[in-house]
Amino acid sequence: MSETTRLFETRLADVDPAIELRGVTKRFTTPDGSLYTATSDMDLRVEPGEFCAIVGPTGCGKSTSLTLISGLETPTAGTVEVHGQVVKGITPGVGFMFQTDAILPWKTVLDNVAMGPRFRGVPGKEADANAHEWVRRVGLSGFEDRFPHQLSGGMRKRVALAQSLINEPAILLMDEPFSALDVQTRAIMSNELLQLWDQTRPAVVFVTHDLEEAIALADKVVVMTAGPGGTVKAVFPIDLPRPRVVQEIRFQKRFVDLYQQIWEALREEVDIAYSQTTSAESAA
Repeated sequence: MSETTRLFETRLADVDPAIELRGVTKRFTTPDGSLYTATSDMDLRVEPGEFCAIVGPTGCGKSTSLTLISGLETPTAGTVEVHGQVVKGITPGVGFMFQTDAILPWKTVLDNVAMGPRFRGVPGKEADANAHEWVRRVGLSGFEDRFPHQLSGGMRKRVALAQSLINEPAILLMDEPFSALDVQTRAIMSNELLQLWDQTRPAVVFVTHDLEEAIALADKVVVMTAGPGGTVKAVFPIDLPRPRVVQEIRFQKRFVDLYQQIWEALREEVDIAYSQTTSAESAA
């Protein structure tokens, strides 16, 4: 662990974390019966209301860390805690946005957004009224009766955001949610995410391959080592002022400085991952 990481973690040591992974290793059985280590001895701490972005090369265990926090997977070794409680099943109070949105194609925008409250037993009229408000918040007023196939990619992501945030999760897990969008739409969605996050301030763990996106959004950026057996290499506090406009914050000198610092740590891992890929291709 780097000196930057140690100082940052020491400063927050007396605060009860929203999420804490301690010595977490996760292994999967492959189709040929061998074991693959996705994460190894991973430590991660996320504070209540903190926006944490995780970056690292493909196969380093970024997405696995989200499934462990959510309770969709259990660790092979180590401990995952949410608000001081060991995760032993599906974690309550957690929203999860995947790379592919989970909106149902046969339901309208309003019904998709209202689905969570209805499943939790909220009366229909109350759930619909709340859904109308969240549809308005994500800028889709007038589209309540549209079906997903009638929406653009960016609009579908807005529905997915409303679908997650209407449940007022204490923790929001996001696995490259904007990766399929074009550059302009992605920047717009990043701004909207920050505005919506600021209204309820859940703890966020945001996985991305885009270092610029990570710095523009987050309070801290976590760099993971190359897999197999990825773990936390360094943690970088992001001291850029809020509120932020994603398209503008990238031009600040401090942003450029942070990018250079974090890229130095990330580049080594990207090079290692690339070497592993080319070696495997040569052997094949």
